[in-house]
Amino acid sequence: MNNTILITGSSRGIGKAIALRLAQSGFDIVVHCRSRVEEAEAVAQAVRDLGKSARVLQFDVANRAEVAEKLSADVEAHGAYYGVVLNAGLTRDNAFPALSEEDWDRVLRTNLDGFYNVLHPIMMPMIRRRKAGRIVCITSVSGLIGNRGQVNYSASKAGLIGAAKALAVELAKRKITVNCVAPGLIDTDILDENVPIDEILKMIPAGRMGSPEEVAHAVDFLMDEKAGYITRQVIAVNGGLC
Repeated sequence: MNNTILITGSSRGIGKAIALRLAQSGFDIVVHCRSRVEEAEAVAQAVRDLGKSARVLQFDVANRAEVAEKLSADVEAHGAYYGVVLNAGLTRDNAFPALSEEDWDRVLRTNLDGFYNVLHPIMMPMIRRRKAGRIVCITSVSGLIGNRGQVNYSASKAGLIGAAKALAVELAKRKITVNCVAPGLIDTDILDENVPIDEILKMIPAGRMGSPEEVAHAVDFLMDEKAGYITRQVIAVNGGLC
């Protein structure tokens, strides 16, 4: 049985934590990056050190043709995936009047179009397995309640939640679950230095930032074969923010 999971945006941060957590749970991992190949290879080696197999794919999730080519070739060579974690994303924050067309388009192309670009070429192979499968989308608290200076990002993540819920309905009888994990303020090395952390912490009942590992544990739970009756859901990992 192929128990391989593709994790987009897994060269660092939350994606890296997810890759290592799932490897510890016994899954083989396809590490993905857009440009940080050395970091992705380091994550893949860490997975191998845990006793699981790993390989690296490099592509821009916003480039539909490139994604289809790379993923179709990988599935042809190694077989359909058991699971997919859609984690790759980016921000281009600004007040709406100052938001450029490129800021809007790039965020939507990556965060929302990436859903279609990644899942579409691998969907039928997953279905043809005729076995259980798992899809988890990493969204955001911004997609649930909106956030100042993130109209583009909030729109992309809210759209991702809607797409995931609709796909969950289509795939439920195929035993493929589709869920979202919506992180709040997470302590990573890519946290924007302009984020007003002290102000945000005042709004979080837990009074602290979350860790990438806490997000990874939520994904790990949803990927488990015993989570087959959980689909079309959004699990918020945000310390009680909303």
